[in-house]
Amino acid sequence: MEYIAAYHTDVGISKKTNQDSLAIKIVNTKDGVVAFGIVCDGMGGLSKGELASKEVIMSFCNWFDNQFVDSVENGTFDENQLVTQWNDIVQSENKRLGAFGEENHLMLGTTLSAILMYKEQYYIVHVGDSRIYELANTVTQLTNDQTFIAREIAAGRMTEEQAKTDPRRSVLLQCVGASQIVEPEFTKGTIQRNAVYMLCSDGFRHQISNEEIMEKIGPAASTDEEKMKFGAIYLTELVKNRKESDNISVALIRTI
Repeated sequence: MEYIAAYHTDVGISKKTNQDSLAIKIVNTKDGVVAFGIVCDGMGGLSKGELASKEVIMSFCNWFDNQFVDSVENGTFDENQLVTQWNDIVQSENKRLGAFGEENHLMLGTTLSAILMYKEQYYIVHVGDSRIYELANTVTQLTNDQTFIAREIAAGRMTEEQAKTDPRRSVLLQCVGASQIVEPEFTKGTIQRNAVYMLCSDGFRHQISNEEIMEKIGPAASTDEEKMKFGAIYLTELVKNRKESDNISVALIRTI
Protein backbone atom coordinates (compact mmCIF):
# COMPACT_ATOMS: atom_id res chain seq x y z
CA MET A 1 0.00 0.00 0.00
CA GLU A 2 1.20 3.50 -0.85
CA TYR A 3 0.04 6.73 0.78
CA ILE A 4 -0.11 10.47 0.19
CA ALA A 5 -1.14 12.92 2.90
CA ALA A 6 -2.06 16.50 3.70
CA TYR A 7 -3.33 18.46 6.68
CA HIS A 8 -4.60 21.87 7.71
CA THR A 9 -5.30 23.50 11.07
CA ASP A 10 -6.78 26.91 11.85
CA VAL A 11 -7.46 28.82 15.06
CA GLY A 12 -10.90 29.77 13.74
CA ILE A 13 -12.82 33.02 14.00
CA SER A 14 -13.32 33.46 17.75
CA LYS A 15 -10.60 31.78 19.84
CA LYS A 16 -7.25 33.31 20.71
CA THR A 17 -5.32 30.03 20.76
CA ASN A 18 -5.44 26.86 18.70
CA GLN A 19 -5.89 23.99 21.14
CA ASP A 20 -5.93 21.38 18.35
CA SER A 21 -2.80 19.35 17.62
CA LEU A 22 -2.15 16.82 14.87
CA ALA A 23 0.55 14.72 13.25
CA ILE A 24 0.99 12.45 10.23
CA LYS A 25 3.85 10.01 9.76
CA ILE A 26 4.54 7.90 6.66
CA VAL A 27 7.59 5.62 6.75
CA ASN A 28 9.11 2.81 4.72
CA THR A 29 9.63 -0.45 6.61
CA LYS A 30 10.64 -3.98 5.65
CA ASP A 31 6.90 -4.77 5.66
CA GLY A 32 6.11 -1.93 3.24
CA VAL A 33 4.94 1.63 3.73
CA VAL A 34 3.20 2.40 7.03
CA ALA A 35 1.05 5.45 7.81
CA PHE A 36 0.06 6.93 11.16
CA GLY A 37 -2.24 9.88 11.79
CA ILE A 38 -3.46 11.50 15.00
CA VAL A 39 -5.68 14.44 15.94
CA CYS A 40 -6.18 15.77 19.46
CA ASP A 41 -8.57 18.58 20.42
CA GLY A 42 -7.60 20.33 23.64
CA MET A 43 -10.72 20.87 25.66
CA GLY A 44 -12.46 24.12 24.71
CA GLY A 45 -12.96 26.31 27.74
CA LEU A 46 -10.43 24.43 29.86
CA SER A 47 -7.13 26.10 30.68
CA LYS A 48 -4.03 24.72 28.97
CA GLY A 49 -5.98 22.63 26.47
CA GLU A 50 -3.24 23.22 23.94
CA LEU A 51 -0.71 21.72 26.37
CA ALA A 52 -2.82 18.60 26.83
CA SER A 53 -3.28 17.97 23.11
CA LYS A 54 0.42 18.47 22.33
CA GLU A 55 1.51 16.18 25.17
CA VAL A 56 -0.67 13.32 23.94
CA ILE A 57 0.47 13.84 20.34
CA MET A 58 4.12 13.72 21.41
CA SER A 59 3.63 10.53 23.43
CA PHE A 60 1.99 8.71 20.51
CA CYS A 61 4.59 9.97 18.02
CA ASN A 62 7.35 8.79 20.35
CA TRP A 63 5.65 5.37 20.53
CA PHE A 64 5.48 5.21 16.73
CA ASP A 65 9.11 6.25 16.19
CA ASN A 66 10.44 3.79 18.73
CA GLN A 67 8.26 0.92 19.95
CA PHE A 68 6.24 0.41 16.78
CA VAL A 69 9.12 0.77 14.30
CA ASP A 70 11.26 -1.56 16.43
CA SER A 71 8.48 -4.18 16.53
CA VAL A 72 8.20 -4.13 12.74
CA GLU A 73 11.95 -4.33 12.19
CA ASN A 74 12.24 -7.15 14.76
CA GLY A 75 9.22 -9.01 13.40
CA THR A 76 7.48 -8.87 16.79
CA PHE A 77 4.41 -6.73 15.95
CA ASP A 78 1.35 -8.10 17.71
CA GLU A 79 -2.19 -6.68 17.64
CA ASN A 80 -2.86 -7.45 21.30
CA GLN A 81 0.39 -5.80 22.26
CA LEU A 82 -0.58 -2.76 20.19
CA VAL A 83 -3.82 -2.33 22.16
CA THR A 84 -1.90 -2.73 25.43
CA GLN A 85 0.71 -0.15 24.43
CA TRP A 86 -1.90 2.35 23.30
CA ASN A 87 -3.95 1.88 26.45
CA ASP A 88 -0.81 2.34 28.56
CA ILE A 89 -0.13 5.66 26.82
CA VAL A 90 -3.69 6.86 27.39
CA GLN A 91 -3.72 5.88 31.06
CA SER A 92 -0.27 7.36 31.67
CA GLU A 93 -1.18 10.67 30.01
CA ASN A 94 -4.51 10.80 31.83
CA LYS A 95 -2.75 10.47 35.18
CA ARG A 96 0.07 12.84 34.27
CA LEU A 97 -2.19 15.59 32.96
CA GLY A 98 -4.57 15.11 35.87
CA ALA A 99 -1.73 15.46 38.38
CA PHE A 100 -0.39 18.54 36.57
CA GLY A 101 -3.86 20.08 36.73
CA GLU A 102 -4.21 19.40 40.45
CA GLU A 103 -0.79 20.85 41.21
CA ASN A 104 -1.50 24.01 39.24
CA HIS A 105 -5.19 24.38 40.17
CA LEU A 106 -6.48 24.15 36.62
CA MET A 107 -8.41 21.81 34.38
CA LEU A 108 -6.98 20.48 31.15
CA GLY A 109 -7.87 17.65 28.84
CA THR A 110 -7.95 16.48 25.25
CA THR A 111 -9.72 14.21 22.85
CA LEU A 112 -7.73 11.59 20.95
CA SER A 113 -8.30 9.96 17.58
CA ALA A 114 -5.43 8.04 15.98
CA ILE A 115 -5.10 5.54 13.13
CA LEU A 116 -2.26 3.17 12.28
CA MET A 117 -2.25 1.77 8.73
CA TYR A 118 -0.02 -1.31 8.57
CA LYS A 119 -0.02 -3.94 5.84
CA GLU A 120 -3.70 -4.35 4.87
CA GLN A 121 -5.21 -3.35 8.23
CA TYR A 122 -6.02 -0.14 10.04
CA TYR A 123 -6.08 0.15 13.83
CA ILE A 124 -7.82 3.00 15.66
CA VAL A 125 -7.70 4.32 19.23
CA HIS A 126 -10.32 6.89 20.15
CA VAL A 127 -11.41 9.02 23.12
CA GLY A 128 -13.90 11.90 22.91
CA ASP A 129 -15.55 13.51 19.89
CA SER A 130 -12.85 14.06 17.30
CA ARG A 131 -13.58 11.69 14.43
CA ILE A 132 -12.03 9.38 11.85
CA TYR A 133 -13.81 8.76 8.54
CA GLU A 134 -13.25 6.52 5.56
CA LEU A 135 -14.09 8.30 2.31
CA ALA A 136 -14.55 5.72 -0.45
CA ASN A 137 -17.78 5.12 -2.36
CA THR A 138 -19.54 6.67 0.63
CA VAL A 139 -18.62 8.56 3.80
CA THR A 140 -18.23 6.12 6.70
CA GLN A 141 -17.60 7.27 10.26
CA LEU A 142 -15.15 4.84 11.89
CA THR A 143 -15.31 6.24 15.44
CA ASN A 144 -18.17 6.71 17.88
CA ASP A 145 -18.63 10.07 19.60
CA GLN A 146 -18.26 9.79 23.36
CA THR A 147 -20.60 12.67 24.13
CA PHE A 148 -23.74 13.33 26.12
CA ILE A 149 -25.86 13.88 23.00
CA ALA A 150 -24.50 10.78 21.23
CA ARG A 151 -25.56 8.75 24.26
CA GLU A 152 -29.00 10.40 24.28
CA ILE A 153 -29.52 9.76 20.55
CA ALA A 154 -28.48 6.11 20.94
CA ALA A 155 -30.95 5.73 23.80
CA GLY A 156 -33.78 7.27 21.76
CA ARG A 157 -34.14 10.26 24.08
CA MET A 158 -33.02 12.82 21.49
CA THR A 159 -33.24 13.18 17.70
CA GLU A 160 -30.42 14.19 15.35
CA GLU A 161 -32.22 17.49 14.68
CA GLN A 162 -32.57 18.25 18.38
CA ALA A 163 -28.89 17.47 18.91
CA LYS A 164 -27.80 20.12 16.41
CA THR A 165 -29.03 22.94 18.63
CA ASP A 166 -28.79 21.37 22.08
CA PRO A 167 -26.53 23.46 24.35
CA ARG A 168 -24.97 20.27 25.72
CA ARG A 169 -23.62 19.11 22.34
CA SER A 170 -20.01 19.73 23.41
CA VAL A 171 -20.26 17.83 26.69
CA LEU A 172 -17.89 14.85 26.62
CA LEU A 173 -18.39 11.65 28.57
CA GLN A 174 -14.62 11.25 28.85
CA CYS A 175 -11.36 12.82 27.73
CA VAL A 176 -7.66 12.35 28.42
CA GLY A 177 -6.57 14.42 31.42
CA ALA A 178 -9.87 15.53 32.94
CA SER A 179 -11.56 12.18 33.59
CA GLN A 180 -11.09 9.92 36.60
CA ILE A 181 -11.39 6.84 34.38
CA VAL A 182 -10.70 6.68 30.64
CA GLU A 183 -11.77 3.69 28.55
CA PRO A 184 -10.46 4.12 24.97
CA GLU A 185 -12.34 2.68 22.00
CA PHE A 186 -10.22 0.35 19.87
CA THR A 187 -11.23 -0.52 16.30
CA LYS A 188 -9.71 -2.65 13.55
CA GLY A 189 -10.61 -2.88 9.86
CA THR A 190 -9.38 -3.56 6.35
CA ILE A 191 -7.80 -0.70 4.44
CA GLN A 192 -9.48 0.18 1.15
CA ARG A 193 -7.42 1.20 -1.86
CA ASN A 194 -8.19 4.56 -3.49
CA ALA A 195 -9.82 5.81 -0.32
CA VAL A 196 -9.19 8.83 1.91
CA TYR A 197 -8.94 8.41 5.67
CA MET A 198 -9.90 11.68 7.32
CA LEU A 199 -9.17 12.64 10.93
CA CYS A 200 -10.73 15.85 12.21
CA SER A 201 -11.57 17.85 15.29
CA ASP A 202 -15.26 18.55 15.84
CA GLY A 203 -14.87 22.13 14.64
CA PHE A 204 -14.15 20.91 11.11
CA ARG A 205 -17.34 18.89 10.67
CA HIS A 206 -20.13 20.90 12.31
CA GLN A 207 -20.96 23.20 9.42
CA ILE A 208 -20.37 21.05 6.32
CA SER A 209 -22.15 18.09 4.75
CA ASN A 210 -20.89 14.68 3.71
CA GLU A 211 -21.55 15.70 0.10
CA GLU A 212 -19.28 18.73 0.43
CA ILE A 213 -16.58 16.61 2.06
CA MET A 214 -16.68 14.06 -0.78
CA GLU A 215 -16.66 16.77 -3.43
CA LYS A 216 -13.57 18.55 -2.09
CA ILE A 217 -11.44 15.87 -0.38
CA GLY A 218 -12.96 12.52 -1.42
CA PRO A 219 -10.94 10.07 -3.55
CA ALA A 220 -11.94 11.70 -6.86
CA ALA A 221 -10.74 15.12 -5.67
CA SER A 222 -7.65 13.98 -3.74
CA THR A 223 -5.50 12.86 -6.66
CA ASP A 224 -2.32 14.46 -5.30
CA GLU A 225 -1.11 16.19 -2.16
CA GLU A 226 -1.60 19.68 -3.58
CA LYS A 227 -5.26 19.02 -4.35
CA MET A 228 -5.76 17.43 -0.91
CA LYS A 229 -4.28 20.49 0.77
CA PHE A 230 -6.44 22.80 -1.36
CA GLY A 231 -9.57 20.86 -0.42
CA ALA A 232 -8.71 20.96 3.28
CA ILE A 233 -8.17 24.72 3.19
CA TYR A 234 -11.31 25.30 1.09
CA LEU A 235 -13.51 23.41 3.55
CA THR A 236 -11.88 25.12 6.53
CA GLU A 237 -12.64 28.54 5.06
CA LEU A 238 -16.18 27.40 4.27
CA VAL A 239 -16.64 26.33 7.89
CA LYS A 240 -15.34 29.71 9.09
CA ASN A 241 -17.69 31.57 6.75
CA ARG A 242 -20.55 29.61 8.29
CA LYS A 243 -19.53 30.96 11.71
CA GLU A 244 -18.06 27.86 13.34
CA SER A 245 -16.59 29.17 16.60
CA ASP A 246 -14.15 26.33 17.42
CA ASN A 247 -10.61 25.56 16.27
CA ILE A 248 -10.62 23.64 12.98
CA SER A 249 -8.26 20.79 12.08
CA VAL A 250 -8.20 18.02 9.49
CA ALA A 251 -5.62 15.38 8.53
CA LEU A 252 -5.95 13.35 5.32
CA ILE A 253 -4.26 10.07 4.34
CA ARG A 254 -5.04 8.72 0.87
CA THR A 255 -4.38 5.15 -0.15
CA ILE A 256 -3.02 4.33 -3.61
